[in-house]
Amino acid sequence: MAGALPEHKPALAEEGNGLCGEKKTRRKTIIGSGKKLVPTAEVVPNWNRSSREVSLGGRMNSRIRRDALERIIGEGDRNCIWELRMNTNAFANLCELLQVQGGLCEDGQVSLPEQVATFLIILAHHKKNRSLQVRFCRSGKTVSKYFNKVLKAIIRMQKLLFAKASPVEEDCIDPTWRKFKGCLGALNGIYIEVTVPESDKSRYRTRKGKICTNVLGVCNREMSFVYVLSGWEGSASDSRILRDAITRGNYYLVDAGYTNGPRFLAPYKGTRYHVREWAQGTRAPRNYQEYFNRKHSSARNVIERCFGLLKKRWSILRSPSFYPIKTQNQIIIACCLLQNFIRKNMDMDPEEQTSFLDEFLPVEEEAPDELIDVVENTNELTQWRDNIAIEMYEEWRTSRTE
Repeated sequence: MAGALPEHKPALAEEGNGLCGEKKTRRKTIIGSGKKLVPTAEVVPNWNRSSREVSLGGRMNSRIRRDALERIIGEGDRNCIWELRMNTNAFANLCELLQVQGGLCEDGQVSLPEQVATFLIILAHHKKNRSLQVRFCRSGKTVSKYFNKVLKAIIRMQKLLFAKASPVEEDCIDPTWRKFKGCLGALNGIYIEVTVPESDKSRYRTRKGKICTNVLGVCNREMSFVYVLSGWEGSASDSRILRDAITRGNYYLVDAGYTNGPRFLAPYKGTRYHVREWAQGTRAPRNYQEYFNRKHSSARNVIERCFGLLKKRWSILRSPSFYPIKTQNQIIIACCLLQNFIRKNMDMDPEEQTSFLDEFLPVEEEAPDELIDVVENTNELTQWRDNIAIEMYEEWRTSRTE
C-alpha cells in the first residue's frame, strides 16, 4: 500500500556509553513495538563511590552475604570447622557470649554472625581485607571497623575466657603429674613474627634476625591458657618478663632458661632433658637428675603442645600481619582466648587429633645467663628440687626390681 510504513523488525541494541570508539556493554535488551525490556545477560557490578563498596544492588548484595554465611554455618559442622575452626553449636554460643558479655551488638548494617564469622576467617586463614570485601560485598572500611569491634569484645572477656589454675592434688594418680604436688601448670615463651615501623625494628629483632614480639604463656594441665603476656620486644629474655607474670601460690614448671626458684621449678642444667632426646634411645636414666629431667620434660611439654596447637589453628600467627603493633598484640591474646573457648565448648578438638608439624612448635632460644636474674637460686630451693627428684628416682628404681 502506498505510503504505508515499512514493517518494523525487532533488533538487538546495546545500552551503555561509548568511550573512544568502544562500547561499554552493560546488558542487551530486545526492543520491539510495545514490548517490555527483557534483560538477556548478567548484571555487571558497579562501584558505589559513596559507600566504597562493590554494589550489585541492595537486594543482590544482601543475598550474596546471606548465601556466603549460609555456606559456612548452615550446611553442617564440616564447613564451619574448616572456615571458623569451631562447629556450628560453638559458633552460636560464641555469638551469644560476645553479645551478652562482650558488648558486641548489631547496628542494622552488619549482622552479628557475619561480624564474628569475618573475624574468625581472618584469624584462621590470615585473609586480607580485600578478600573479605569480595566475599561479603563489603567495603574495606566496613571490614576493618567490625574486625576491631569483635576484637575489642573478645579482649573485654579475658577474665571469663582465661582458665583457672588448680594445683596437683595429693591424691593425684596421673603418672605425668602426681609427683609434682602443688604444681599449677607450665610456663614458657614463644616468638610471634610482627610488623613494626622501621625505626622500631632493632627493638624487636631476635638473635636469629627475625622481627618478633615475645609472648609469655602459662597453661594448666588441660592445655588451657591461664595467663598470656604479649607485647615484649623480641630481644627481651623470657626471664625479664617474669616480673609481669601474675602467679599466686604453688609453682609452675619452667625450662632451663629460667633459674630454679620460688614458684618456678626448673630442670637440672647440663643433663638430658627434652622428650625427643629420650625418644632417640633406650638408655635408662643413670641418676636422679636425669630421671627428674625426664619426668619434668614430659609434664612441661604441655605448654609446648599448647603453643603448637595455637599456631596450627590460627594462620595469622604463622606470618607477620600489617595491623598496628598494639592490634597485633591484642590478636595474639584473642587467639589464646578463643582456643580456650573452643576446647571448652567442643567435645573433641579436631585440631588436636592431627599431629603437629615442627613449624608449629616453639623454637627454644635459651636466654643469655646475664639476663636470667629475676629469680634467685638458693640452697634451700636446690634442696627442695633434690628432694622431689630423689623421691621420684627411688620409687622408679624400686618398681623396676619388683
